[in-house]
This record gives sequence, C-alpha cells and structure tokens, in this order.
Amino acid sequence: MKTFKDSLKGLRQSLRQAAPPRAATPPQPAAPEEPDFRQLFGDVKPLKPDNRHHPQRPKPKPRPRKPSQGPAAHALKGQEIPQHPIGWFEPPELLHQFARPGMPSATLKRLRQGNWPVCAQLDLHGYTRHQAQDALALFIHRARSRGQCVKVIHGKGFGSPQGEPVLKKLVRSWLQHHPDVLAFCEAETGGHSGSLLVLLRRPASGDTDD
Repeated sequence: MKTFKDSLKGLRQSLRQAAPPRAATPPQPAAPEEPDFRQLFGDVKPLKPDNRHHPQRPKPKPRPRKPSQGPAAHALKGQEIPQHPIGWFEPPELLHQFARPGMPSATLKRLRQGNWPVCAQLDLHGYTRHQAQDALALFIHRARSRGQCVKVIHGKGFGSPQGEPVLKKLVRSWLQHHPDVLAFCEAETGGHSGSLLVLLRRPASGDTDD
C-alpha cells in the first residue's frame, strides 16, 4: 500500500505534465541606428559669401542711477508729510461755533449754559502748529473716558505774525473734522474768545484710556 507521501509525489508529477508550457517571451526589437549627418544634409549647398561687412550693433548704455539726495532731502520730505493735512483743514475764515449734523438744535445753547461740566482742560499757549495738533488729538482721546465736555485754550492770537491768529483757526478746524467732536462754542462772549467748550462723543463700551 502506497504511503501518503508517495501519493503526493505522483500528484505533483501529474500536475506538471498537465500544465501548459510557458510562452516564450518575444525578442525585443533592436534600437534604430542613428542617421548619418552627412547623408541627411548631403544635398545642402552652403551660401556664397556676399563680401559685405555686417557691423555689430552697439549695446545700449545702462541707465545712470539718480544721485542720492542725502539725509537733507529725506528730512524735507518728512516735514512735508504733516503739512498736507494741516493745509487741507485750514479755513480762510474763523469758525465761532460748530454742531455736527444730526445734533439737536438746542445743543449749542445747552453747551454755553454749562449743561455738561468741564472734565478736563488743555492749554496750547507756546505750542507750534504741529505740537498743538498732536497734543489736541491725545487730549481728546484721553478726556473721553472722564466726561463729555472739555475746555481747549488756544489763545486770542493778538501776538501772531501779521496780526492773524494761527492756532485759533487751526484748532477750530481740527475740532470740526475730528470724529469724536459733536459740537463746540466759544467759552467767552464777544467774538474774541481764546478758548472753546467742546462736547465729545461718549466712548463705546470696551474703550479704555491708554
């Protein structure tokens, strides 16, 4: 009686005989030979020389750099920058009072009568126009957290060159264009007041003083 191992051996041999033969791999085609340059261009005839001179065009000259104007020019430009907004808002005439559109008609009357107590005061005597503009902007920003009404002293301008007030016009123009200013009027009657009462917009919730 055949053992189990002998039966497996016979089964393997029968499977090998029944399996189809493996197909032979087709031979790969040979790489084409590179064409001969002389054969490809054998019928090309060179051009005859025309005995002419072909000058080379000169290369364009590089653009010269602009000469450096030095630190003096940069300082001059720095002075021109803050002068532009000042020129925009400098009025030809003096503004005695102002109320932003949409304010109640009695706002200026109540402001003159002291309906809002003065919470802060700024004196601009001795300031240049640039210093005054910076000081006024910072003053309004800080004063809004203290109250709604402030007093700004700009002087009457009698000692200004040519007798024309400078800060008096500029301060009133700056206040007119400031987004947090609702109204202002002269603190003194008579048309020659050197100070203003300014009504400020209430700060929004979350605003803090720096």
